[in-house]
Parts: sequence; structure tokens; C-alpha cells
Amino acid sequence: MRLENSFEVAAPVDKAWQLLNDIPRVVSCMPGAELTETVDANAWRGVLHVRLGPMALQFGTDVAREAVDDSAHEVVLVTKARELRGRGSAQATIESSLRDAAGATHVEIVTELNLQGSVAQFGRGIVPQVATQLTKEFADNVAALLEREHEPAAPSAPVVPVGGVRLGLRALWASFVRLFRRR
Repeated sequence: MRLENSFEVAAPVDKAWQLLNDIPRVVSCMPGAELTETVDANAWRGVLHVRLGPMALQFGTDVAREAVDDSAHEVVLVTKARELRGRGSAQATIESSLRDAAGATHVEIVTELNLQGSVAQFGRGIVPQVATQLTKEFADNVAALLEREHEPAAPSAPVVPVGGVRLGLRALWASFVRLFRRR
């Protein structure tokens, strides 16, 4: 499944590029994500907590930076995730590119996602809407982090699973809206 998302942050490209390539710092911007280990400069391990409707999922995730082009502001991350209770797995290739947008930064994210197991059966229908919502929350968090970059660091908040009911309802609503717009 191919997912395409984009957002803008009110920061110059170089500043946004620096943050988005600092995985230990930027992972805190992803709803439900926590970094558990830095393997090396281009590999990390973490846990992603997600709720899809009634299913509370925890994915053990390996992330590797496969390619990076600093001059073009493009990076490719490959992730392999397994649901910790054996309900499925996911693999993704995430290509991100940053472009100047009149002093701000336009970020494009293209994800090739492959789901297996019961996670695929249950989640495939709402994954695009959930991904869009997660990208929006991620963008808001990145923007807030960039804005407070020069403020003293505050203690980090506890990891909270992504709200499945709220995201599920938003995804359902988005599906209804698209359905009625087609008619």
C-alpha cells in the first residue's frame, strides 16, 4: 500500500533537515512511539503503541537509514515491525524529502507499507486515514519542537498509545465524506 503525506513547518530547510535526521530527538514527535535503543548512527530500535478500534497493538520496530542525500534533503528509512503479541507484522520504506517553501519547509513523505497477519485484515481499510492523522500530529509536534528549540528542555511526557477510538472515528468520518462527495 502506498501512502503519500505532506506538511509544512515554519522553519528553514536546513534547520528542519537537521531535526528530522536526528532520530533520537524526532521520535518523540511521533504519536505513540518510543526509542528503546540506538544500534549505531544509522539504526535504531523502538516500540510503537497504536490502537486500531478495539485492538491495542505494540510493535517492536527496527529502523534503518538506508540512504541520505544532504544536498537534496532526501532520506530513505526502512522499518521492520512485529506486533509483540504475534498478531502480525509490517514493513515499510519511507522516503522523505524537504523543499524550501518561502522561508518555511515543505516535507513530503511517501511510504510503501506492507502489512501481514490479523493487523492487515483489521487495519488495511483505515490505515490511510490513520496515517494521515498521525502525519498531521507528527507535523504539529515537529513544528512545536522547532519553535521551542532554544527554550530549556522540559521533562518528557510519558508515552501514550495513539487513540484508536478518536483516530478510528476520524477515519470513518473521512470515509463517509469521501463517499458522499463521489455521489
